[in-house]
Amino acid sequence: MRIDHDRLFKELIRIYFKEFILLFFPQVYETIDFTHIVFLSEEVFTDVIVGDKRKVDLLIETKLKGEPALIIIHIESQAKWQKKFSERMFIYFSRLFEKYRRRIIPIAIFSYNEVRDEPDSFQLTFPFKEVLNFQYYTIELRKNNWRDYLKQDNPIAAALLSKMGYTKEERVQVKKEFLRMLVRLELDPARMHLITGFFDTYLILNDIEERQLQEEIQMLNPEEEEKIMELKTNWEKSAELRGELRGKLEGKLEGKLEGKLEGERTILIKFIKAQFGSASKEIIEQIASLTNIELVDSLTDQLFSVFRIEEARKLVAEAYQKQEMGNQ
Repeated sequence: MRIDHDRLFKELIRIYFKEFILLFFPQVYETIDFTHIVFLSEEVFTDVIVGDKRKVDLLIETKLKGEPALIIIHIESQAKWQKKFSERMFIYFSRLFEKYRRRIIPIAIFSYNEVRDEPDSFQLTFPFKEVLNFQYYTIELRKNNWRDYLKQDNPIAAALLSKMGYTKEERVQVKKEFLRMLVRLELDPARMHLITGFFDTYLILNDIEERQLQEEIQMLNPEEEEKIMELKTNWEKSAELRGELRGKLEGKLEGKLEGKLEGERTILIKFIKAQFGSASKEIIEQIASLTNIELVDSLTDQLFSVFRIEEARKLVAEAYQKQEMGNQ
């Protein structure tokens, strides 16, 4: 199944925006008014020259020491390297400034699997004059050594360990330290699912490495070992259940017949329960009332990549409203 890398990163940063800024930009963190944080809808820009449409991944409205400001966060995933990226960043910045006329902090995140030397500026110069020197923040994850973040009690640091710089021989150690960080963080189930889901997307141990991990965990002090094993067991059971339900539902969708709508709804409801637990009662009631199989199909595709119950609630409510409008 195709992985939506941009979506994974965007969800992680939306949930842990404050922790993200603190981890990578502590000086910026000191100036931001976190009581005024608004994630704006995706801004679409048209490149007049080539007629292409581009999107800024995250656009945040905030205040810096009392003055209105914007923060652009653009994500370049492992399959999206582009030669003229710095030029694109400048275009995003200039068009946003033209529209909003306020201070803007531009940030670019590079999550490529290999290490690259990415520029952090766009320049226009002549032998006789420097016309433009546009600079932006960059985070090149593979250039960050994973060991430098182990003492950070920061959930976004834990998740991003899987995308940082480590050798093949260190994979087991990275997973072990990730589990130790999770024990310290004591996250609620929904946030735990987000962090573990992100980590497992990018670092999956093979059977030999899993056995080695078990041996490493057994060498920890008994109290920490017990907490990690309990956390790991619950996490794996939850992932197994979600995978089983997802597989069943996708199998039904592939060979669906009109008479299988009820079965599809039932499995989707089980999936939602596994994902969000008792907090999903309202969502489940709306799913149970859906009778349009096309809406159920579309909703399923969307819900499988959702980590936040707020977004799941919104998607289901929209599907329910579409059905109600169609019945009028």
